[in-house]
Parts: sequence; C-alpha cells; structure tokens
Amino acid sequence: MSEELKNSPIADFDWDAYEKGETRSEKSFKELEETYDKSLGSFGEKEVTEGTVISINKREVVVNIGAKSDGIIPFNEFRYNPDLKVGDTVEVFVENQEDKKGQLILSHRKARAAKSWDRVNEALENDEIIKGFIKCRTKGGMIVDVFGIEAFLPGSQIDVKPIRDYDVFVGKTMEFKVVKINPEYRNVVVSHKALIEAELEQQKKEIIAKLEKGQVLEGTVKNITTYGVFIDLGGVDGLIHITDLSWGRVNNPADIVQPDQKLNVVILDFDDEKKRIALGLKQLQPHPWDKLDPNLKVGDKVTGKVVVMYDYGAFVEVAPGVEGLIHVSEMSWSQHLRSAQDFMKVGDVVEAQILALDREERKMSLGIKQLKADPWENIEAKYPVGSKHTAKVRNFTNFGVFVELEEGVDGLIHISDLSWTKKIKHPSEFTQIGADIEVVVLEIDADNRRLSLGHKQLEQNPWDVFETVFTVGSIHQGVITEMLDKGAVINLQPYGVEGFATPKHLVKEDGTQAKQDEKLDFKVIEFNKESKRIILSHSRIFEDEQKSEARRAKKAAGKPQAAAEEAPATAVEKTTLGDISELAALKEKLEKGE
Repeated sequence: MSEELKNSPIADFDWDAYEKGETRSEKSFKELEETYDKSLGSFGEKEVTEGTVISINKREVVVNIGAKSDGIIPFNEFRYNPDLKVGDTVEVFVENQEDKKGQLILSHRKARAAKSWDRVNEALENDEIIKGFIKCRTKGGMIVDVFGIEAFLPGSQIDVKPIRDYDVFVGKTMEFKVVKINPEYRNVVVSHKALIEAELEQQKKEIIAKLEKGQVLEGTVKNITTYGVFIDLGGVDGLIHITDLSWGRVNNPADIVQPDQKLNVVILDFDDEKKRIALGLKQLQPHPWDKLDPNLKVGDKVTGKVVVMYDYGAFVEVAPGVEGLIHVSEMSWSQHLRSAQDFMKVGDVVEAQILALDREERKMSLGIKQLKADPWENIEAKYPVGSKHTAKVRNFTNFGVFVELEEGVDGLIHISDLSWTKKIKHPSEFTQIGADIEVVVLEIDADNRRLSLGHKQLEQNPWDVFETVFTVGSIHQGVITEMLDKGAVINLQPYGVEGFATPKHLVKEDGTQAKQDEKLDFKVIEFNKESKRIILSHSRIFEDEQKSEARRAKKAAGKPQAAAEEAPATAVEKTTLGDISELAALKEKLEKGE
C-alpha cells in the first residue's frame, strides 16, 4: 500500500462522534453484538449440553461449551474415568451461565446424574460394559460410582476367586456390568466377576478336556473350608477333600495348607457335566503303613497319641498316618460297661500292647489293660473263702447286688445273703449304688471269673438265739408293719425279727380286726429255724385264756379227788405263768380240805 493511501481519510468516518468520544456507531455495535451472539452455542441454564476438554490439571478440568467463557469442573468429578484427556467430549450441566465474577458454572456429576437411570437401564438391557469408581467399602461389598449413582458391588462379584482384602480396591476405576436394578428403591447392583466368567467358562472347558485321572498338576490354594481345600488349576477349581489331604487324621485343613500356597496335586476324578474335579494331596506321598517297622509284631509295646475318641474306643496314632484302635473292653479288666472317655482323652500319650496286626488290611488292635496284671491270677490266694473285704456297690438286680472288690474283680451278693432277719424284696431297700459294703467270700469260680459273696455272714446267725426265745406258746410284744391279703407282717420288738399272722389270728377280744401300726401281744404258734419262719397269733392269747377259765370252772364244780387227779395233766398243758399260779392255789386248797 502506498504512503498516499495510508494517510488518506476514511470516507464514511464520523468525525462528530469521534469528537464526542464515541468510537463506534450504534449500528456497528449492534452488528458486532449479533455476530458475537451467533458465535456462541445455543444452551440455557439448568440444561445438559456437551463440551470439549481444553485443559486438565490435578485439581480441575477446563471445558469449552462455546460460551462467553470456559467452565471449570473439579477433577474428582471425572475420577471414574482416569483416561480423560484434552479434546475429549464430555457432558456437562449448566448451573449458571455467569456468576458474580462472570464465570460460567458447570457440573459433570449432575450431567451424569440427570441421565443416570436411563443410562443404567440401557446398560442392563444391552449387557453393556461400563466404568465405575469404587468409592468405599461397605458391609458385604463395595460402593461404586456409576453414572453418578451409588451402585452396590457384592464381595462375591468382585472376582472369580475369594477376596480377602477389599480395601485394596477402594479408589480404583474398574469395568462392570449392571446385573440388577430395583426401580422402587433406586438400587443398582453391578458385577466385575460377570465380565470374566464367560472367558473363564471357555478356559474351563479347554482345561477339563485335557484332564486325565492320575494326572499331576500344579495349583494354588484358593479357599480353605472345614471339609477340604479348593485349588485353582489355572481357570478351573478342584477340591481336595479333608480325607485326601494327609494319610494321617486331619482335624483342620488349615493345619496342612496355607492360602495362596502352590502345591502339586493329583486328579482322582472329574465330572464333565458338573465340572467337578476331585483332587488328592496325600496320594503323592507313600502310604505310612508301607513304612511301618517290619519287625513290629503282636505282643510288642507301642506308644502313641490319642487322635479321636468314641464311646466304644479310642484311635491312637502310633506312627504318622498309622492308627490302632483300643476298644473300651481292652482298657480295663473291669467287666462293667463304661465309656472310653472315662479312661483317656484326645491328646493323651498312652502306652499299649499290640493285640492284632493286619498289614494287608492296614488294621491294628491295641490294649492297655494287658500292661497290668490280671487280677484273677491267684484269686484264691488274694480272696480266699471266708475272708472279709470292703466292696463298692455297682449294680442291682432283682436277685442280688453286684459289687466290685477291685478293678476287674466283681462279685454277687444274693438277696438272701444280705440280712438274717429282714425280708428284702429288692436290694435297693438295703443299700445304694456307689455305697461301700462289707462282704465275706463264700465261693470262688475262677474259670468263669465269679465270686459269691455274703453280707449277713459277717454276724452270727441270730436264729440260733431266736430258737431259744421264740418257743411255741411264748408271748411277745409286736407291731403290725404291713397288712397283706393273706395276713400281716409283725415286727417282734426288741429283736427286730419279723413274724406272720393270718387274718383269723388278728381278731381282737372285742371282735374287731387288728390294724397296721397297732402294737399288740402275740403268741408263737409255730417256729421253723430252717425256713426262718415265725407264725404268730393275737387271738390265741384270749382264746386260750377263755378255755383255761372254762376248764377251771368245770373242775371247781367236780369232786376234789377228780380235780386232784386231773391237776398234773392240766399243769403240763398250760404254759403261762398265770396258769401255773392258779394250779398252785388249787393245790393248796385241796391240801387244806384233806
């Protein structure tokens, strides 16, 4: 451009407006404003629009939506998308086109939330893979930010393998699938496990197709339960049952393996349809019975640890993986049925003798009572007939009492040998289980391991004395202790012996019947020492007295000589002192008459 043209005046320049300070005409200003407005995007407040990321730093993201100014959004609103970069298109919510400072106010979080439910339902319907930010841990799982909605990620849906530490996932962005939506409660459930299950399913099919029984594979301990251990074989799981962990007895699988431990396992069996794989660990080790001392034989003593208890016996581990059974009958010489727990408990170290050994069947029977002397050896010397001992009552039967003199030595006291005088219907009337009782050895049967014992034999037979006391015709005081259909049982005081009276001998002088607990005089009408029987009568006392009076009256009315002749015979028949006194008086009268 020439110098002349540069300095030439503008033809339409408004010099009047310039003098007044106006640099633009009203018309040009309006044209400029219209042109500027056309350059801005068409959007309104409280609406969702799209913008372009023009810069990013650790604190904020600057977004251009074509407005007068750019919007600034906190970076944490994009934490679900760590791959965000300059030039990306993002949705924003216009909160205010211009605040007091002239700043455009935008929100990415609200833009996502505005369309969140539509997006979530769309993702569920289309089986879409979406991204979410794990915000925190909660009971049973994690809270995930998905489209601005707090969704729940169950712990079982984080991965195909059990997760031991949930906290390592907090703050991470991961891919998910929406698996469940509850519109009523606005709940969303997502899964990361679902993304990899399809791939793993294909891997499982390929792995199972290559499996063979007896094949040895390396695996990783995935989960430990009370019944076994799950092993990850590289995309497919197998189970080592607790019985296949070790040749020895295992109480807790955690004692054998540790989480994430790598080990070799052998395939025992598998199921193509159910995809179940049975694994073994102990099968890779030689069987302990094959290593058992070949010189071990029946009769040898062994020491072992009690590993399990049952009522019928105890299993003792005499070598790693080699167990023997001590039956309860081999724990004591006693013949009383008892529980094995009365003799030992799990963890006890015991010494035992081998009673039976079958290497082919891998069975061993043990006994501990054999380490003690048999108490029935030399039983005659230790418990000779007639010797006295203290025994403990163990059991009752209707016919007697079983007692124990020492462990393994039992005896029977027959019910008839408990008391000389008392009639016992059941042994429980005389003693009680667990009580001590004094006994005398009556008979020994060593072959059948039986002792006949007695208790009453500790005292002299009182029936030798009763024979002189309870003579026929003698009168004694007694108490009716029991009423029976056939009569009554009478306790003859103070001797403690019992007698019996039939109903007709219980009639009193006034004609009434005697009752229980009534104390009366009784006359002995029969005594049998061998059968220990005393038959009594109360009625006979006054009946004999009445007969005596009748005879005396008859004799008094007769001739003195006849009375004198009959006197000796009458004296022999009477047995009471009263009769003897009457005879003496009669004799004196006769002598005076003469």
